[in-house]
Amino acid sequence: MALLGNLRHRPVRRLVQLYLGLALYGVSMALMIRSHLGLDPWDVFHQGLSELTDLSFGTVTIGVGALVLLLWIPLRQRPGLGTVSNVVVIGLVVDATVALLPAGGPLSVRIAMLVTGIVANGAATALYLGARLGPGPRDGLMTGYVARRPGRSVRLVRTVIEVTVLALGWLLGGTVGVGTVAYALAIGPLAQFFIPLFAVPEGTAPDSAVPEGTAPDGAATPPGNPAPATPAG
Repeated sequence: MALLGNLRHRPVRRLVQLYLGLALYGVSMALMIRSHLGLDPWDVFHQGLSELTDLSFGTVTIGVGALVLLLWIPLRQRPGLGTVSNVVVIGLVVDATVALLPAGGPLSVRIAMLVTGIVANGAATALYLGARLGPGPRDGLMTGYVARRPGRSVRLVRTVIEVTVLALGWLLGGTVGVGTVAYALAIGPLAQFFIPLFAVPEGTAPDSAVPEGTAPDGAATPPGNPAPATPAG
């Protein structure tokens, strides 16, 4: 069953790592939100929709993730347990964490929140991808689209989609700032650093939704040498 994948190989570690990574991802998003210094492109979009609809940030994140997951159907992509969990867990955790974190504060505190959020986001990405139970819905949409249209660049497709959601989010009132630029510059190196630390060795039947030898951004990589991933959730 594609949703569960092959959990016979180190199931406890992989499940713990998956949900720890997703929870940490939600916390990292909340830290960046409370910093008021800028968000990554998808979260600018989520925040803009939240402002427009008066729904919580987490609710919008879950709703957008579910809609993106529906777009996997014509692409014949099969979600993993990590994919479905990504949609639900991150949204719940980000709302809970935002409710606990104080708003505003001195600039030094906000910068610390931003930096901590970006670093935590890189670690969280490595944790849930390293569990090999499926990518996030947004990453799977991009890789699935390119798989159905050989010759298209994942980087180009990703750039077009993220610039589009960033622009829409900004027009809707999402926060674009120095944090947006810092995230774009830092997340690749951070993921490259953390992924080898948390990658669970494959068993006899790999069940990651990302083919062996392919990084989540579509760049070919040698087996056992993970490449950086720019998370899209």
